[in-house]
Amino acid sequence: MIKKTFQTATLLAGLAAGLVFAGPAEAAKIRLGMTTWVGYGPLYLARDLGYFKDAGLDVELKTIEDAAIYMAAVASGDLDGMASTVDEVMKWRSPDFCFKSVLALDDSHGGDGLLTAKGVKSLKDLKGKEVALNEGSVSEFWFNILLDKDGMTEKDVTITNMTSDDAAAAFIAGRVPAAVTWEPNLTTVRKSGNGQVLIDSTATPGAIVDTVGLKCDFIAANKAEIAAFVKAYYKAIDYMKANPEKAYAIMAKGVGGYLADPKDFADAAKGVNFYDKARNVEFFGNPQQGEAANLIQLANMIWGGKGLMKMKVDYDTLVDPAFATAQ
Repeated sequence: MIKKTFQTATLLAGLAAGLVFAGPAEAAKIRLGMTTWVGYGPLYLARDLGYFKDAGLDVELKTIEDAAIYMAAVASGDLDGMASTVDEVMKWRSPDFCFKSVLALDDSHGGDGLLTAKGVKSLKDLKGKEVALNEGSVSEFWFNILLDKDGMTEKDVTITNMTSDDAAAAFIAGRVPAAVTWEPNLTTVRKSGNGQVLIDSTATPGAIVDTVGLKCDFIAANKAEIAAFVKAYYKAIDYMKANPEKAYAIMAKGVGGYLADPKDFADAAKGVNFYDKARNVEFFGNPQQGEAANLIQLANMIWGGKGLMKMKVDYDTLVDPAFATAQ
C-alpha cells in the first residue's frame, strides 16, 4: 500500500511538472489586413479590451492602405484574411484564390460622398466635366451606382484617377470640379464652405458594406476559432453601445492615422452603421434575394461590365454565413 501510494504520488507530481513546463496553450492566430477606416474600429476594440485573448485568440490587425497589397498578402498566405468592402474583394475572387465573407462589420451611411461646387444641383450638371476618383476602388463602384440612378454612365464625364485623399485635395485646391472621396474630407469641405457634398452614401443604403473575409482553407481548418472570433466581436459591439465615449477613445487609439483623435473618430462614426448580430442576420439573410445577394449581383454588373472580374461570383461563392448567424 505504501509503495503504491508513493508510485501514485510520484506519477501525479510528474504530470504536474509536465504541465508547468509545457506552459499555457498557444493562442490561435488570425491575421487580417485592412485600410484605415472607422468601420473597422470594433475589431481593435475587441482586441484591446482583451475579448479576443479571452476567447483563446491572437488577432493581428495590419494596416495596409492599398487593397492590391493586402489581397496579395492573403493570396500568398502572409495574411489569413482581410476587412474590406464586398465589391472590392469580389474583383480578386478566382478559381485559384478562394476566400469567403464570414462577418459583416458596417455600412457607409454618409461616410462617402461626391464633392462639387455649390452651384451644382444634380449629377446631370457634371456632364462633360472632370471627376476625380480612385479607379477600381469602392469610390468608382459607388459613383457608378449614382450615375445609373440618373440614367448616366462614366462616358458622360471625364474620370481622373487619384486616391480618395488626393481627389479631395485636388477639389479643394480648385484643380478639379468634382471628386468622390470619404471622411474626413467631406467634413473638411462642409466646414470650409469651399464647395458642397452634393450626394453622400445616405442616398444609397447598403451599397458600401465592409466584411471580414477569410481564406477558404483557413475557414475549413479553424471553425471553432472563427466562431469564437465572431462572438468576441459581437461582445465589443455591445460594449460600444453601452459605453460609446470609452469605446471611441480605445478605437481611435487602435485605428490611428487620421482617426487617432477620439473626437475625430466619433465624428467619423456618425457616417457608418455598425453591424451587430441582428444586423448580420438581416444582411446575410436570404441567399437568393437578401441584401448580401443583391449587393453581390450589383457588383458583378458594375465590375463585370468593366471586365474586372476574374470569375462569376455569387452568394455561395463569396459568403459563409454560418458563423455570423449562428444561434
